[in-house]
Amino acid sequence: MIQIAVLGYGTVGSGVVEVINKNQNEVSKKAGIGIAVKYILDLRDFPGDPMEKHVVHDYDIILNDPEVKIICETMGGVEPAYTFSKKALLAGKSVCTSNKELVANHGPELIQIAKEHNCNYLFEASVGGGIPIIRPLNASLTPEKIDGITGILNGTTNYMLTKMDDEGMDYAEVLAQAQAKGYAERNPEADVEGYDACRKIAILSSLVYGKTVRYEDIYTEGITKISKEDFKYAKAMKRSIKLLAMSKDMDGKCFAMVAPFLIRSDNPLYCVKDVFNAVCVHGNMLGSTMYYGRGAGKLPTASAVVSDIIDCAKHQGKFIFCFWDQEKVELSSKDEMSWKFFVRVKGDLEESGVKEVFGETEIIQLPECADEFAFITDEVSEKEFDEMIKGVKNVITRIRLEG
Repeated sequence: MIQIAVLGYGTVGSGVVEVINKNQNEVSKKAGIGIAVKYILDLRDFPGDPMEKHVVHDYDIILNDPEVKIICETMGGVEPAYTFSKKALLAGKSVCTSNKELVANHGPELIQIAKEHNCNYLFEASVGGGIPIIRPLNASLTPEKIDGITGILNGTTNYMLTKMDDEGMDYAEVLAQAQAKGYAERNPEADVEGYDACRKIAILSSLVYGKTVRYEDIYTEGITKISKEDFKYAKAMKRSIKLLAMSKDMDGKCFAMVAPFLIRSDNPLYCVKDVFNAVCVHGNMLGSTMYYGRGAGKLPTASAVVSDIIDCAKHQGKFIFCFWDQEKVELSSKDEMSWKFFVRVKGDLEESGVKEVFGETEIIQLPECADEFAFITDEVSEKEFDEMIKGVKNVITRIRLEG
């Protein structure tokens, strides 16, 4: 029997306990040994909870118990999660986590400590929630040279954009609904500004390159400027708007970005709706593969954490190789990237300066948007576009076109 401890008895932590208890036979059979929760660390007490007697408030009780071989960190945030995880690994206890913020900040350091102490630091749930993506990158796709990852990595923003697309809701209205349903926090900044997706693509990029991609170096835009009018144009173009997180290797240059994109209906991400997430991975031999499912939520995320617990149980005293060093990757500037741009302009086409700056280009006019028009540029670099758009009057917004 392997004893584990769960740090944090919130949404994910309680889900981990539920998965282990409900699927005890499956978990033990696949681990090759029984797995039981001995401790739950939390600041709170849980009177009446079936696991009430397992709750402790002192981390040292867990750290100093030789029976505890695996620690499940579901606290969130950097501290004290970082300190607790590091102490566990230094003591030779494996750590499984869903904490994307901690992994993005300290992943390679904690992996190295695990390697030096013959234990493991696993984080399957930190990127795709219940979607398996870390393990495929580290195992199934190892023969491949991965040259591109593009994903919808945030369920909250995908839910909001889906409602705006399908029901014509405006941003403020759909944000309030997402908060009422518990999909968005009271302070939704991490989701709607793209920071959550940024940390996740940083983790995936680091695993692909084998070196550290700092999330602070990734150009990031959120969805706060997207309006229901943008979706009216998108429908006329047979496209939809998605918040994409992408990482590309182009002739040895590494690039990463998070931003809204207009995507075509033949893109597999076009049909990813509601709180679902998806990740498309392109390898030089295999081509494209896609991983789809619930990117968040209590039980899907907990299921991924428990899969890591099983892996740790199967590899007691043996480090599971992870290709991620602390050396930093120098990312290319977004100025070097090229796309077509969709631009909305208030007022009259002839007076806007569009023809003078961009020449003959595709113009879109909608009857329901009579006081404005939109146009699509030829493919230009970000730097060229930023200079050219200065010559256009009354620009409302611009969105990049994927593909």
